[in-house]
Amino acid sequence: MKKISNNKSVHNISQNEISNTEIADSKNKFKLFIDSFLVYGLGGIISKIIPIVMLPIITRLMPDSFYFGLNDLSSAAVSFGCAIAIMGMYDAMFRLFFEKEDEEYKKDICSTAFCFTLVISIIVFLILFFLKKPFSVFLFGNIKYYNLLYLTALSILIGSTNSIVAAPTRMKNKKGTFIIINTLSSFLSYSISVPLLIKGYYAIALPLSGVISAFVVEIIFWTKNKEWFQLKRFNFKYLNDLLKIAIPLLPNFLIYWIFNYSDRLMISKLLGAEFTGIYAVGARIGSISQLIYTAFAGGWQYFAFSTMKEDGQAKTLSSIFEYLGIISFVATMFIMSLGKLVFNSFFPPSYNDSFLVVPYLFLAPLLQMLFQIAGNQFLVIKKTWPIMFFLSLGAVINIILNFLMIPKIGIEGAGISTLVGYSMAIFITVLILKRMALINISKKFILACLLLILYFIIWRYMLYDKILISFILAIVATVINVYLYKEKLILLIKNLK
Repeated sequence: MKKISNNKSVHNISQNEISNTEIADSKNKFKLFIDSFLVYGLGGIISKIIPIVMLPIITRLMPDSFYFGLNDLSSAAVSFGCAIAIMGMYDAMFRLFFEKEDEEYKKDICSTAFCFTLVISIIVFLILFFLKKPFSVFLFGNIKYYNLLYLTALSILIGSTNSIVAAPTRMKNKKGTFIIINTLSSFLSYSISVPLLIKGYYAIALPLSGVISAFVVEIIFWTKNKEWFQLKRFNFKYLNDLLKIAIPLLPNFLIYWIFNYSDRLMISKLLGAEFTGIYAVGARIGSISQLIYTAFAGGWQYFAFSTMKEDGQAKTLSSIFEYLGIISFVATMFIMSLGKLVFNSFFPPSYNDSFLVVPYLFLAPLLQMLFQIAGNQFLVIKKTWPIMFFLSLGAVINIILNFLMIPKIGIEGAGISTLVGYSMAIFITVLILKRMALINISKKFILACLLLILYFIIWRYMLYDKILISFILAIVATVINVYLYKEKLILLIKNLK
């Protein structure tokens, strides 16, 4: 009997040790995610929040929404060009960087990715430069805006290489540098654009300031990271390894572009550039959610790839998916309730209709965030084609709905189309991953999703102009979500402490 008792005691000690180890491991993962989320995200948030704060000033300095629409079309072209130029190389470089601990190998990977991206960026720049007439007419509707196209081409060249040159700062976990440089970029951009707008350079003020600030930032990052980028380190074998991951990702970035920017072009062609401007302002206010998304994106890659080989990875990812999903839903409901008040208080009357698209375009980037969390499971097992397939399906739904809804209900139709497209992509992705045992979504989260849909319907048909009632209803929905997740919330608070 004594021997049995001792065995039980040893067994209990062993179990306690395992339990303590699991708790410690969970806390370490949580700390790493929060650390990456807050620090890298903070640098991105600062660069995003300044444009949002400056938006009411910019709209009042411009004579009408037409010029804001032109600038937004330029941004759409820059985003598309950068996706082509980078060609998925940034994510591929990040993935292979953590494959080995050998620093020489890491420098070869970074150098090879940079050389490839530089060559493709130059090609894209030259195409736009020499074909300025057709591209100016296609994008802006008139050849006289060719100067804006030149700035667009420069933004693509600098922006594409900038992302690669800045990558080692993230991969080496240099946090303070990242925050300072991102802050500098935003302040520099608006210190240039505001005087230009005052002097009447409405078409080129924002793109020109963006080019200058991006160039300054790239010089700073190059100075700090130049040891990681050497032409002599270019390696065709590693290029082949990078392209195996990067090329399947390229369609994903193009599909993201369809989600985020194709609606601008369609509104411009179907309704006019001035409506693109109104939609763009609503999108910018909606992009407040980019503060959450940018914080996530800034830290996610480092966290995801540095923990991808650990035990319980799928469980950790599922928890993050639900936590950020609930935060996204709650934030969306409060934005919906306060949207009209913000536009009435800070923007010219010509932009009042913009508030109708804010809820859809606020939630859309957050759904993109959730899709990337779930889709990362395919990237971990080096199968990128499912991500492309599910995104493509969502993008096709988005485009079809745009053609159907924009002519009938205007810019709100574009917002609805984007949101529905992302929702379908996430739903199918989670369904497949759940069958593969790579993600596990609780019934509580499904209930939270249904609660958000119900709030959307009530707000749009009954309460969109009743600010106080909408706000109270958002509080009620938040209390319900807190009750659903009270146990995990208590654990979350303990971990934060």
